[in-house]
Amino acid sequence: MTAPLSDRPAGPPSPQPQESPTRPMRFWRRRMRTGLAVTLAGFLIFLLGARPGLFSVDRSPVIGFVQIAVFLIGLAIICVGGYISLRSLWKEHPLSIAADVGQRLVATGYVIAVFTGMADVFGMGSHPLPGIPYFGEWQARGVELGMGIIAVGFLMMLPPGRQDSN
Repeated sequence: MTAPLSDRPAGPPSPQPQESPTRPMRFWRRRMRTGLAVTLAGFLIFLLGARPGLFSVDRSPVIGFVQIAVFLIGLAIICVGGYISLRSLWKEHPLSIAADVGQRLVATGYVIAVFTGMADVFGMGSHPLPGIPYFGEWQARGVELGMGIIAVGFLMMLPPGRQDSN
């Protein structure tokens, strides 16, 4: 007859604990680092579109369609990276209603930035197709408004401060 599993002597001690309480912390730290890396990559792509002269690839005196598309793609990657990073701050806790609203504000701000940035391409800007679309003053204000809404959304996604029980 064999002894029950709970009565058997443990084998050689393992060098690492099996289920340490720090395991979820490593997961959220890895997620935070990934989110920050994605955000940095998005920022570099955003800069490539907004200021191509920094990378010595400026070929036009105006900001045209390709540059607008590149910086909007960079802005999208920044939004995804920011979402990953801020979501990791919540760890295992459910999101609050304010954080849910913040997520929606980030998405809404991006939609505003895309539609105002691409207004000429969509036929609603001051330089509609077939002319050469370029980034005008009103489009810049619309993209800035969208980016401001994105920033407010990210601020709303921050978790509330936790009070220590010490």
